[in-house]
Amino acid sequence: QVQLVESGGGLVQPGGSTRLSCKFSGDIFSIAAMGWYRQAPGKQRELVASISGGGVVIYGTENYGDSLKSRFTISRDDAKNTLDLQMIHLQPEDSAVYYCNADRVWDGYEYWGQGTQVTVSS
Repeated sequence: QVQLVESGGGLVQPGGSTRLSCKFSGDIFSIAAMGWYRQAPGKQRELVASISGGGVVIYGTENYGDSLKSRFTISRDDAKNTLDLQMIHLQPEDSAVYYCNADRVWDGYEYWGQGTQVTVSS
C-alpha cells in the first residue's frame, strides 16, 4: 500500500502563485509514475502533470495547450518522498480540488490522495 497526503492550496488571488506538496509513504518502491490531477465542480478529473521515476514530465494539454506547461512545474524528490506542484499566474479556471496520484509499477494500479482545494478568486 502507498499513502499520499497533500498539503498546500487554499485561496489564491488571480495572478497569484501557490505550491502543493504530496508526501508519499508505505510501499514506495512499488511506485512508477506520479502526478497531479484536478477536478472542478461538474467536470471530470483531469491530468495536470505527471512525472516518471526517471524524471520524464508530461503535462495535460488536451484542453489547455501549453497553458499548464508554461505556468505549472511538477517536481519529485524520491529522497524526501515528496511530489510538488508549483503553480504561478493562477486564474479562476484553475480552481479545483487537486489530487496527488501514484501508479503501481507492475499493474498500473492507481493510488490517490484525499485532495486539496485550490480556489482562485479575488
